[in-house]
Amino acid sequence: MRICGLQKTTLLDYPGKVACTVFLGGCNFRCPFCQNSEILSAASPAAYTEEELFAFLQKRRGILEGVCVSGGEPLLHEEAEELLKKIKALGYCVKVDTNGSFPARLKKLCAAGLVDFVAMDIKNSPAKYAQTCGATVELAAVRESAAFLLEGGVDYEFRTTVADELHTEEDMEEIGAWLAGAKRFYLQNFRDAETVLCPGLHPCSEEKLQAFRAVLRRTIPEAKIRGE
Repeated sequence: MRICGLQKTTLLDYPGKVACTVFLGGCNFRCPFCQNSEILSAASPAAYTEEELFAFLQKRRGILEGVCVSGGEPLLHEEAEELLKKIKALGYCVKVDTNGSFPARLKKLCAAGLVDFVAMDIKNSPAKYAQTCGATVELAAVRESAAFLLEGGVDYEFRTTVADELHTEEDMEEIGAWLAGAKRFYLQNFRDAETVLCPGLHPCSEEKLQAFRAVLRRTIPEAKIRGE
């Protein structure tokens, strides 16, 4: 497990909290719109040692309220459990960003009280999941993670990054049927960057975003566009 990045302060990544975001290298998906393509390999070079990370977290106690653990896919690593234990021991709230493909690990960490908030990426409608992830996907595992969050045992949000070439209103209908009644759901418009895994994608128009939200709100009244 490599710590491949650290955003030292964020007001956006953890709802309602001043936080930092830790990026762990390695991911089992290859989503074409991924902006962290440089850390998708488990062999991606580390930017920080664990000792450096915890020296930073120790110093920022009383200033930061939470730590977001992202990636890559942080639950790819069994060692993430020990990392979260050490973060919690310093008194921080912990948010985990996940693609939902490791439901057993997610449930275990939540049951142990090591996770306070989960942000789960919903890549697309079930029929287009593998295509959108750029990898073989065990959809049953993703569904299991989503069902666990819908039970409400831990605070959560679902979020979908939408690109003009990849998502349609029909996809939103399927997602809405799947996650009906979700507490929070955000549409995030694709943003191009030099680090995007597959160049050539485009953001959706404002009109298309609004149409997507309208479709989702038929079954997920709290569906919102990130940033509004």
